[in-house]
Amino acid sequence: MIEKDYYEILGVSRTASQEEIKKAYRKMALKYHPDRNPNNKEAEDKFKEASEAYEVLSDPEKRQIYDQFGHEGLRGTGFTGFRGFEDIFSSFGDIFGEFFGFGGRTHSGPTRGDDLRYDLQISFEEAAFGKEVELEIPRTTRCNTCGGSGAKPGTHPIPCPACGGRGQVTRNQGFFSISTTCPTCQGTGQIIPEPCPTCGGTGRMKQKRKVSLKIPPGVDTGSRLRLRGEGEAGERGGPPGDLYVVVHVQKHDFFERDGDDIYCKVPVSFTTAALGGKVEVPTLNGSETLQIKKGTQSGEVFRLRGRGFPRLRGYGRGDEIIQVVIKVPKKLTKRQEELLKEFARLEQDHPPEKFKSENGFFKKMWN
Repeated sequence: MIEKDYYEILGVSRTASQEEIKKAYRKMALKYHPDRNPNNKEAEDKFKEASEAYEVLSDPEKRQIYDQFGHEGLRGTGFTGFRGFEDIFSSFGDIFGEFFGFGGRTHSGPTRGDDLRYDLQISFEEAAFGKEVELEIPRTTRCNTCGGSGAKPGTHPIPCPACGGRGQVTRNQGFFSISTTCPTCQGTGQIIPEPCPTCGGTGRMKQKRKVSLKIPPGVDTGSRLRLRGEGEAGERGGPPGDLYVVVHVQKHDFFERDGDDIYCKVPVSFTTAALGGKVEVPTLNGSETLQIKKGTQSGEVFRLRGRGFPRLRGYGRGDEIIQVVIKVPKKLTKRQEELLKEFARLEQDHPPEKFKSENGFFKKMWN
């Protein structure tokens, strides 16, 4: 008997990824499943072949042996091929459950609680320097009365009589058996004869809890801070989930942020820009003196190193980038006008070298 190639059975290449293999098997399982092809021996055989191929190719160790030594190599591992429908449904419950709604394994043991999300608004300065805040989080917690068991104090849950504590019931359909979640205990494997009066047998209760959170300096919008164990309570004694705090930083009236650097525009008078001088500029830590050099042009930038945001994943701080904007007075005194007119006359008689060259350029343009 010639044994078929597992890759050919599923219609995938020998370099196919696990997701491609799983997708191909899903397609064949849906097409040849016995429920959809009653009394069809050919479909049953193809279903068995596909399940056997998937069992090998979905297991990295078996796949490696098969790629190197073929079917003969698998026999040395004790692999016997198709193991029966009940075994297949048990092993690949996630695949059949997606199509047919059965076959998946139930989890009757402790279950971890859900994670929670909290959106926190903070100011620009709080993002720069950090802050400790207290949050009030509504969540489910373990019932204080029953300790999470769901049973009235002094009593205990008992094994479910319908499934014998397994959490599943098995029924025969055609030539194979189907295991489904027990409808009596909902898959937990136990029932509570006397439910806790506080939580009604759920083992959990709604409660508001205050938690403290330290916001590290340097956070930005979108930063996530994790508080372990501060999420929803677990089921059946399972551990609680986590709380994720998502930070949203408010915009600043003066500064703009780019990574760890901050940017701002500072107005400078015409005379200070021309003659040079000192101006007071704001920083996150208060005002500082900035030296303006002679002949500073509007739009020029100055850098104050280490005046930006702290680096979250490293040492030091970003910089403050200051863009100079020349401020032209809207109103002048008579004396100021006279002096500026005198300056204009002097400038015409003795233009700067740069202006001379530009003036010559424009003359060439128009001549």
